[in-house]
Amino acid sequence: MKSMQKGFTLIELMIVVAIIAILAAIAIPQYQNYVTKSQFSESQTVADGLKTPIVEYANQSGACPTNSTTGFSAAASYSGKYVSGATLGGTYPTCTVTVNFKSTAGSISAPLAANTSGVLFTGKDNGGTFVWACSDASLAAKYKPTACQ
Repeated sequence: MKSMQKGFTLIELMIVVAIIAILAAIAIPQYQNYVTKSQFSESQTVADGLKTPIVEYANQSGACPTNSTTGFSAAASYSGKYVSGATLGGTYPTCTVTVNFKSTAGSISAPLAANTSGVLFTGKDNGGTFVWACSDASLAAKYKPTACQ
């Protein structure tokens, strides 16, 4: 009686390991880009929370608020897991919000930790409605949404 051999050969196992290594080499950098993009999106969330009060203030007073303006002093403390705070400024009709990232290595991705200038959100009064734009010159385009490029 002939017995059948069961299991995998060494060649088959090596092929599987090689395939996994190739997939990991492609997937890990893409995952790191995805993590940086998701961390960057927190800056947009913080800015979105400030846009409406800024527009209301600008429409009523004809000036842009700053962090020392009554009712806006808490803007500097608008923070999150990756964002350290926001700075308000600008000269009417163009108001700005600069959102800064935390610089603690390990808790934030390296490209964002190296971003010392922050993300600039510029709102311009366009006949009663504000049009907002996002810009960040110090961060590579692959980490930013199309609205900030």
